Amino acid sequence: MGAIKVHEFITLDGCIGAPMWTFDYPFTDEMTASVGALTGTATALLFGRTTWVEMGPAWSSRSMADDPGVPFFNNTAKYVVSSTLTSAEGWNNSHLLGGYDADAIRTFKTDNEGDVYVSGSGTLVRAMLADGLVDELHLFVYPVALGTGPKLFPEGTENTLSLLGCESYTNQVVHLTYGPRSA
Repeated sequence: MGAIKVHEFITLDGCIGAPMWTFDYPFTDEMTASVGALTGTATALLFGRTTWVEMGPAWSSRSMADDPGVPFFNNTAKYVVSSTLTSAEGWNNSHLLGGYDADAIRTFKTDNEGDVYVSGSGTLVRAMLADGLVDELHLFVYPVALGTGPKLFPEGTENTLSLLGCESYTNQVVHLTYGPRSA
């Protein structure tokens, strides 16, 4: 059994969603190494429907020359949480888990040999955070405030986490790692 590790690009005001605002802050070698360390222990990817639908065509059309993450995203087993999809065809090695069920996610985590990597998938991540299923929350915080957009923690959400790590990069992005709050 591994850990569920979530990776989010996020703004200073907590917005997630389509991260077009990241383009002004190119990945540094240190960021690439951090994401590589995060994905390096993962044997499965877990996605919400929207992120899976959006990322599939983007990753499956790329080559190693475009991005060193191509083999990981295209070859690793992908599991989609969705109550509306009837098939997970269209992106190599994808499987449908069905609608969100905290117990099913716990079983999936227990049955998986390594870590489970989650990228984006805001609706899924919010539900998993509420159910205490996230072992590591990796926030790559960009020095941008949008003022509007989908939030990782919508108004009225309460969640207390423990800081596990912090690193900053030359492109002004900060990587914060949080885990469940220790009692």
